[in-house]
Amino acid sequence: MKKKKLILIYFIASMIWIYGSNYFISRFVPPFYGDLLARVKEIFYIVLTGAFFNFYINKTVELHSSKEDRERLSTLINSMVDFVNFKDGEGRWIEANEFGLKLFQLENVDYRGKKDSELAEYTSFYADALRYCEVSDEEAWLNGKITRIEEVLPVPDGSVKTFDTIKVPLFHPDGSRHGMVIIGRDITEYKKMAQQLAESQQQYKSLFEYSPDIVYMMDLHGNFTNINSHFELITGFKREEMIGKNVSELLPKKYKSHIQKFISSVTEEIKPIMYEIKVPDANENTIILQCTTVPIVINGQITGIIGYGRDVTNIRKTEERLRRTEKLSVVGELSASVAHEIRNPLTSLKGFVQLLKVEDERHQFYYQIMLDELNRINHIVGELLLLAKPQHLKMTTAVIQKLLTDVLSLLNTEASLYNVQIDAKLPEEDILLECEPNQLKQLFINLIKNAIEASVNGGMIKINLNKKNQDTLVITIKDNGIGISKERLKRLGEPFYSSKEKGTGLGLTVSYRIVQSHKGTIQFESQKHHGTMVSVSFPLSQEPTINTIH
Repeated sequence: MKKKKLILIYFIASMIWIYGSNYFISRFVPPFYGDLLARVKEIFYIVLTGAFFNFYINKTVELHSSKEDRERLSTLINSMVDFVNFKDGEGRWIEANEFGLKLFQLENVDYRGKKDSELAEYTSFYADALRYCEVSDEEAWLNGKITRIEEVLPVPDGSVKTFDTIKVPLFHPDGSRHGMVIIGRDITEYKKMAQQLAESQQQYKSLFEYSPDIVYMMDLHGNFTNINSHFELITGFKREEMIGKNVSELLPKKYKSHIQKFISSVTEEIKPIMYEIKVPDANENTIILQCTTVPIVINGQITGIIGYGRDVTNIRKTEERLRRTEKLSVVGELSASVAHEIRNPLTSLKGFVQLLKVEDERHQFYYQIMLDELNRINHIVGELLLLAKPQHLKMTTAVIQKLLTDVLSLLNTEASLYNVQIDAKLPEEDILLECEPNQLKQLFINLIKNAIEASVNGGMIKINLNKKNQDTLVITIKDNGIGISKERLKRLGEPFYSSKEKGTGLGLTVSYRIVQSHKGTIQFESQKHHGTMVSVSFPLSQEPTINTIH
């Protein structure tokens, strides 16, 4: 319709020009100049109409190109899953995509040329949100640069959506406002995933950091990549110092050559591997760790291993004490049934040997050997009975220095026979200990006698007595004798196990029982050919109960 109108105007204007100019020439111009002016008029008309058509065609092409660009832009923004909005310098909407119109319930509203506050009148649910847009737009204008904010929009179903909104203010060369481009991306699901990830990380951190066991991570070369705080609490090593170091720096030498083989077995079998390992802590004390190791699998690839280490040192010590108790119980039952059966014929044998010794002068040497051996058997039976029969402890308060002095007076003669000197350092101030004095004397006799017999070539036995604290007493007996190997050290206190040629092992078994009945502890430290030190600790006071040794 517009094209037809333009053609009609062009036709009428041409007719007016042709007939009007011809009339003017024929009426007012001489004939000689009339033909020349008519030719000039025709050329001018052709040039003028050509220029007009050229201008019209260029404008048409430009308009068509602008329309295509507009259509392409409209197609592009409408295909986007983000909210896209173009505003002029006054904040009036120029163009918005379908997603944005649907988001604010403005699908059937002529939004162009209107501000957010004006559009708020068309949607009561999003009225406040649209009014706030003007406030946030103004903040972007004042910033004078790209502004990024998170905006939360309510949804009719009662939920909310979070948008990551970018506002780009545009200015004229003179600094005046030209327009604004607004792009908002729905990041609701991303925020939920980020929150779930954060919660998962917090759960993992809680499990990792607050686990009562050691939790450690290593790469495939055995280097620590992470360790929880209980590692420092249990081993005494600083976690910051151990991260990045190889596990071989923590393990004893005998394990170092097997580290890579162990890592390979974990990664190849792809299943938990459980084991117990003894490692030294920062104070060179041995701790026992019960470890479970599993591979770390990320995107189907094994990137390292994670392990859990539980300190079972006290558990193993308790189990060892229980085993010793069970052995003592078995020995007690055995002793009860055997000791009495032995003593009756033993008394008869000893009596007849003594009678024969009086009557037969020729074989005195043999009779003496027989009596010595019978006395030895009688001594062993006495130790068996000591283990077998229950003894009610009558606790009294005794001066520990006096008990030790009495024992030393008894054993000094035997020490002289072995060419051994005893150096006892006892505090001058009396230390009172609640105990059964006779049993403690038996304990000290056994321990000091063992130290004397271990010093076969003479030597020095040092005895120290002191308080560890206000409630605990410690007695140490140290010799420089032959020492005890690590293998034998582990079995000390077992019945019928002894390093002596004619020993029964019952002496230390009785000693362990005495210490246990007094709620104390006994520890041996020894090195082959470098002597032995035994430390016995007792609480200064016992609970007001009667203890029974079985």
